[in-house]
Amino acid sequence: MRGGSEFENRVRHSTSKPPKTPTESPASKQTVGPDADALRAALSDAVATPAPSPSRKRQRVIYGDRFIPNREGIDLQASYSLLHAEGSPSTPQKPQKRTPHGELHFQKTEEANRTFSTLLRSELFHNEIPQSTPASLSTRNSAVREARARTPPTSNGSSTKAPSTPSKNLFTYMSPKTRTPQTRHGPKVDTRSEIYSLSPVRFDSQRMLLSPRKQPRTVSKVPYKVLDAPELADDFYLNLVDWGSTNILGVGLGSCVYMWNSASGMVTKLCDLGADDTVTSVSWIQRGSHVSIGTNKGYVQIWDAKECRRLRVMTGHTARVGALAWNDHILTSGSRDRTIYHRDVRAPVQYVAKLSGHKQEVCGLKWNCEDGQLASGGNDNKLFVWDKLNEQPLYKFTEHTAAVKAIAWSPHQHGTLASGGGTADRRIKFWNTLTGQPINEIDTGSQVCNLAWSKNSNEIVSTHGYSENQIVVWKYPSMSQVVSLTGHTYRVLYLAMSPDGQVIVTGAGDETLRFWNCFAKNKNEGRISVALDPFQQIR
Repeated sequence: MRGGSEFENRVRHSTSKPPKTPTESPASKQTVGPDADALRAALSDAVATPAPSPSRKRQRVIYGDRFIPNREGIDLQASYSLLHAEGSPSTPQKPQKRTPHGELHFQKTEEANRTFSTLLRSELFHNEIPQSTPASLSTRNSAVREARARTPPTSNGSSTKAPSTPSKNLFTYMSPKTRTPQTRHGPKVDTRSEIYSLSPVRFDSQRMLLSPRKQPRTVSKVPYKVLDAPELADDFYLNLVDWGSTNILGVGLGSCVYMWNSASGMVTKLCDLGADDTVTSVSWIQRGSHVSIGTNKGYVQIWDAKECRRLRVMTGHTARVGALAWNDHILTSGSRDRTIYHRDVRAPVQYVAKLSGHKQEVCGLKWNCEDGQLASGGNDNKLFVWDKLNEQPLYKFTEHTAAVKAIAWSPHQHGTLASGGGTADRRIKFWNTLTGQPINEIDTGSQVCNLAWSKNSNEIVSTHGYSENQIVVWKYPSMSQVVSLTGHTYRVLYLAMSPDGQVIVTGAGDETLRFWNCFAKNKNEGRISVALDPFQQIR
């Protein structure tokens, strides 16, 4: 070694002995060596002038191409439950991109994805892993449900148990060893046994795949008709559009009221209030023969729609009348002066009852004619339910945090009331007016302007303002979206439904009326008409 020779030379030069001759033998080289003093001097010299230390080479890390996960200490059941949970860090949420093939294609794709997920879960885990439940309604306990869904299950006791995995292996590479049952006449073969099946999936999965499925309902996302509505007010607290039972649409535009005949397409001007007054509400009587008009000055006018003739002017309010509702011969009006008047159009008096429950403008009124209950909503975020003509409210609901204009009674569930809140609330709430208890609620994400129940199916449609300006059809009681319709560029403040329940019309501050085919035809309509016609029953 070079280091050893240098050290030996340095030692040799430090001694006083003469240099070795070439005749010295190897044996004498081994026996002769430096003394202790010379060694000590050489070592002190080496320490005084150290040589530079060689640089350490960086340890090279070798990476393999295989990753073997360590499942020790993992609760597989909890991990699977959290796999598709909202907000899970392992599965970041990405906005769903709708395919350009239309709503029907999207619904079919979603149904196929759900079927595949169910099939895969059944094949992998069978009954070991619980089936995932669909997203439930956002009720008052929704926060607790979400918290439970996002955290793994824990034991009830104080001591925590070690995480466990299902007893059955996730992936099986061998067929289960089963013995064929024997009988007196030979082996008993069950042809429906899974070991003899030629299908790659279990019989339960085959049954699920072969079961008939309900086809998704197609809803056109384009309005079939758009009408111009100049001077249609962009005011959340007004109700300027109503569709009568004779298939005539009444619309308040500025100081005038126009009637549009859906069958013929003709437009008739009903009235003009003049330059000093404007229309603030329009409502048809149930028979469709008369229409009531609320004005900015606080008057309530009743007009004969067929003759285009004014029959009566009612007073009492000191501010604009933004809400009107009929219950046979009783006309109820709500005003900015915070009062509600019940008016009997057969009596000469201006009103028969005065209700003074709201603290701000009354902007929503709806009668439940079957039970004789009136629902009123106001800008004070209150929803009241009144029994018949009583002057004290039957129920007071104060859960909304914004103005309550959207009100609708269900024609399918007895005593079910739906209400929607404004921009600060954005929620649709459902109430049981027989018990006075809330049923459920859902956060729509935008201002709720109107609500209307379908007459032919258990569905409800809502129109919205800030910030989406959309129309949404919901399936009740799951409150899953059937379709979301867009097209208005302003808040969708007005909503009315055709007498047959198939078409809705929406109005917005963009001064347009859009007609949408949202609901299917009532299948029992023909049977009911035949049953009520006595001549059809004569044979």
